[in-house]
Amino acid sequence: MLLKIVQVGDPVLRDRTRMVSREEVQSPKFEQILEWMRETMRDAPGVGLAAPQVGLPLRFAVIEDNVESDQTERKPVPFHVIVNPILTMVGTGQVEHYEGCLSIEGFQAKVRRAQAVRVEGWDHHGDAVTIDAAGWYARILQHEVDHLDGMLYIDHMDPRTFTTTRNAGLAAGPSPSRSLSP
Repeated sequence: MLLKIVQVGDPVLRDRTRMVSREEVQSPKFEQILEWMRETMRDAPGVGLAAPQVGLPLRFAVIEDNVESDQTERKPVPFHVIVNPILTMVGTGQVEHYEGCLSIEGFQAKVRRAQAVRVEGWDHHGDAVTIDAAGWYARILQHEVDHLDGMLYIDHMDPRTFTTTRNAGLAAGPSPSRSLSP
């Protein structure tokens, strides 16, 4: 089942999410929601989808990226879930790229993000995980965790680069085949 992706202006996108309990994570209902979110993310298409984007004020997101590009340090990332993530920047390196969002359809802007991050949280079983990521994967994680904190890429963007997705491709060369969102 495809879920409706809420758009900018919906209050759920600006509120902080609540932590998910281990009992919730291990429930059949949670498993079903994850499957629906995976289908919705793939259909959009996107590389991540946070619970608030489908109207749920809960602290989790699904992520998957099948694209590879040396230009953006982008490598395939298999499907996975991050629950109750805590994100830490690693080092001082930053990178600026065009970024879009499934909840802000049709637009992109340049966003400066940390080059590398560490995320600690749970997987879809409620087991502890630590993810060390760099490049595009680090960008995806930052974007998704922002959603869980009530933030959107437009809060970090260079406003002079805000443009339609079509024009972003003209300004930066070919745009990524899948929108970053999250």
